[in-house]
This record gives sequence, structure tokens and C-alpha cells, in this order.
Amino acid sequence: MSVGTVKLHQMTPPAMLAEPPVVHAAPCVQLNNGNPIPLIGLGTWQAEPEKLKESVKVAIQMGYRHVDCAAIYGNEEAVGEALQECFQEGICRREDLFVTSKLWNNSHGDEATVMKALQQTLDDLKLDYLDMYLIHWPVPLWKGSNFDNGLKFHTLEERPLETTWKSMESCVQAGKTKGIGVSNFSVPKLKHILDNCTIPPAINQAEHHPYLQQTKLRQFCREHNIHMTGFSPLASTNHKPSDDLPPLLEHPTIVALAKEKNATPAQVVLRWAMLQQTSVIPKSTHQDRIRENLAAVDLSLTETDMNQIAQLDANVRTVQGDIFTSEPGCPFTQSTLWDE
Repeated sequence: MSVGTVKLHQMTPPAMLAEPPVVHAAPCVQLNNGNPIPLIGLGTWQAEPEKLKESVKVAIQMGYRHVDCAAIYGNEEAVGEALQECFQEGICRREDLFVTSKLWNNSHGDEATVMKALQQTLDDLKLDYLDMYLIHWPVPLWKGSNFDNGLKFHTLEERPLETTWKSMESCVQAGKTKGIGVSNFSVPKLKHILDNCTIPPAINQAEHHPYLQQTKLRQFCREHNIHMTGFSPLASTNHKPSDDLPPLLEHPTIVALAKEKNATPAQVVLRWAMLQQTSVIPKSTHQDRIRENLAAVDLSLTETDMNQIAQLDANVRTVQGDIFTSEPGCPFTQSTLWDE
């Protein structure tokens, strides 16, 4: 993959910021569809809509050009409002941004179903197209089924992944998204898509941080020119990683490196991922943390530093998918969901 920098549009001083923004040119890698993706973006999972709108605007004013969304997050309308204000105020242009969203589980299936879900996302985001549309989970639900009315599952025999993938390909052909990919897919499930596709996945989004380094998955993706985006790159603070492990940002190795580099522990962890050509999408609605996370692109880590962090791998997930596997009638177990 080639490495470059994001082309930044001329910015106007943002009134909402307490101080003028420090604009960083976030490094990019080129996807297999020829388009660049910035190596750091703003995540929007679990962000409250009323706070998110301002956070998105602040992030874009600071130099973020990658925003990661999903229909199930329930906040795409707030993101859309922020994006439109950024365009109208001349902060950036649509073509400067890389916007990702995801197909929710109850919309797997034929072209009409997938296209309808994508169009709803585009309407909510107030956009004509996405840069990337991902299958959120390889866990098909019945149409209309969701957390608020009880999950009802299809098996992968009833709703084959290749059927949904062909519908995703139709979204590219219709000009509704520039690229397509997957999220939370294992190596066997990626192989299945590759064996049954016309357009290969450009991205696999997966949990990735020093406690879950995904070595085999990253190697497979490299070999097949599939870019990895790491979600929960700081290890989810909503889940204790393990009784035997401290929170990632309190691990002595990370803390010591941060002190040595005059950086924050979060910056060390984010830069570690970016130096492996894995994009990261940390979520924050705090202005200082948004700024600090973006500044991680300037941090230098040596090979020795990287090797120290590599020793922290514990194969520990903080997002286990048990919101599905613990439900009665779920055809998946932890083993079959992750193929481990």
C-alpha cells in the first residue's frame, strides 16, 4: 500500500474552538479500489447525538478527514447536520472527506433490502454517496428484528453472506458508495467473500489494540490487499479486559513509553497501530482528547518501542459479540462467530 497525506482544504478559524486549531495532515494509505483512507478518523459509536454534532465539527476543523458511522449507532442525523454545516461554512469540501457507514444486521439479503438501508443512511447523513459501506456483522437478523423487540436470527444458510455481498456490489455500481467492505469478519469468512465476489472487500474493520493484535487476521488482509481499520483502538473502557490485565492505558509499558516520549498513553497506542498501516477510529466528544488523538500522527516510535508493545498481546477481546451469542435461539457461538 502506498502512503501519502490528506489534501486539506483551506480552513476558516472556527468560532466554537477555545483556541485556533492545530491542523495536522493525517497520513493516508491507498485502498485496493485506488482511493486513499486517512489513518486516523473520528469514531461515533456510543456518542450521544446532542454532543456528537459539535464533536464532528470540531474534529474536522482540527484536520480530521475520516468519520466512521453506522446506522445502528442511532446518531447519523447528527453527523449529517455537522457535515452540512462544515460544507456550508467552507471548513471542508465533501471530496476532502472519507465517510464510512455500515449495513445493520436486519438488512442482509437482496439488492432492494440492502439498497434501502444504504439510502436511509445517505438521507440521514445528507450525502449523495459514501466512501465506504461495510457489512457490520456476519450475523443476519430477521427483517425488523432488533434489540428493542427481541433478536430473531437467520442462519448463514438462510441468509448467505455472498448474497448480501452481491447486493453490496450493486451499491457500488449504482454510485451510492465508492467502496465496500466488512466488519468483524474472521479469516474463513473473508475467504468465503473472496471466493464469491466480483468486487473484493477494500476494508475489514475489526477490534485491534495491543491486547488484541490480530496477527493472523492482519497477515491475511495484507496478503489479499484488504485494509484493516481498528475499532476500539484504545481497548473499550466499557469492558474490563481481563482479571489479569490492567486497563490498556494504565499498563506500565504504555505509561513508561508515554512518559519517555512526552506523549499521552492514548497517543502511544494509536501511533503503534498507524505504524502498522492500520487505520484507527477513536471516539471522543472531548475537544482536548480529539486534538490529542489527532496529534498522535506526529509521534515517533522506534523498532524497540514497537517490539515492547508487541509483547502485550493477550488475545483478549473487549467487544465479544455476546450481545448476539448470549441471546436464545442465536445460531452462533463465540467459537463459530470468530472461527477460533
